[in-house]
Amino acid sequence: MAYRRKDVSTLTRTERSRFVKALLELKRRGEYDEFVRIHVAYYVPDGEDGLRTAHMAPSFLPWHRRFLLELERALRRVDPSVSVPYWDWTKDRSATAAPWTADLLGGTGRRSDLRVTTGPFAHAGGKWTLNENVTDTEYLTRDLGRPRAPIALPTRQDLDSALADPVYDAHPWDSTAAKGFRNKLEGWGPGRGSASWRNHNRVHRWVGGAMTGGAAVNDPVFWLVHAFIDLQWSRWQRRHPGARYLPAQPPGRDSSQHGRIVARHEKLPPWDVTPDELEDHSGIYRYG
Repeated sequence: MAYRRKDVSTLTRTERSRFVKALLELKRRGEYDEFVRIHVAYYVPDGEDGLRTAHMAPSFLPWHRRFLLELERALRRVDPSVSVPYWDWTKDRSATAAPWTADLLGGTGRRSDLRVTTGPFAHAGGKWTLNENVTDTEYLTRDLGRPRAPIALPTRQDLDSALADPVYDAHPWDSTAAKGFRNKLEGWGPGRGSASWRNHNRVHRWVGGAMTGGAAVNDPVFWLVHAFIDLQWSRWQRRHPGARYLPAQPPGRDSSQHGRIVARHEKLPPWDVTPDELEDHSGIYRYG
C-alpha cells in the first residue's frame, strides 16, 4: 500500500508532532548525521574531477529521490505513520508561515549570527547539535529571505518554465546545460549572483545559513524542499508522457563527461540502484 506525502501546510497538529519527534529520535540515535555525511561526500561540483551523482548532473533527481526514501524509511522505523511532507514555496512564501512555525521547524536565525533560537531544532534545546558540518558551527543557522540582501522565492511561473521543457537533460550534462528540465529545475543559470539562482538553488539561498552548502541536510527543511522538487519530477512526467531520464547511454570516451555522470541503466552510487528503477514511485508513495 503506497503512503502519502502531504503539503506541509495541511499537516494536523499530531502529524507535525510525530514528524518532529521522529527526526529528533534519528538524531538522538546518531542515524541522522549519517545522512549529512552522505550528502557532503556526494556533493561534487562539476568543476572538480570524478563522478557526479548528487548535483550538477542528470542524476540530481533520482539521487535525491533515493536519498529521501532512505530518510523516510528510517523515520518510519521510528513511527510508521510518518512520511516526509513537501513545502510548496510558490504558495507558502512568508518567513512565518508553514513550515517556519514553532511546532514544526522553527523560524529564522537571529541577526547577529543567524543562529536559530525557536522551535524544536534550536541548539539551546539540546537535541540538535551539528556534529557533521563543513564549518565548526554546532548550531543550526538560517537567514530566511536574506533581509540584508533580499532574495525572492521562485514563483509558479519559474517552475512552469522548467516543467515546459520536454527533454529531461541535455549536453553537456552539467551546471551549464541551457536545455533540459533537470538543470532548469536544479537551477544553475548563466552569470553570477542571485539572477543565476533558479528554482531549487534559489530556495536554498532564500533559506540561507546551513542550507547554502554541502551540509544543507543539517537543516530539516532540506527534506521538505526536495520532496517538492521530487513532486515536480512527477508532474513533468505526467506532462510529457514517454519522456525518460537522459542520457540513455554513457557519454563516449571522447566526451568530457565520460565517467563523470550516470546513464539510465548504470548504478547510482552510493546505492545499488539505477535511475530507470527510480523513475516510477507510485508503488511506494504518492503525493496528497
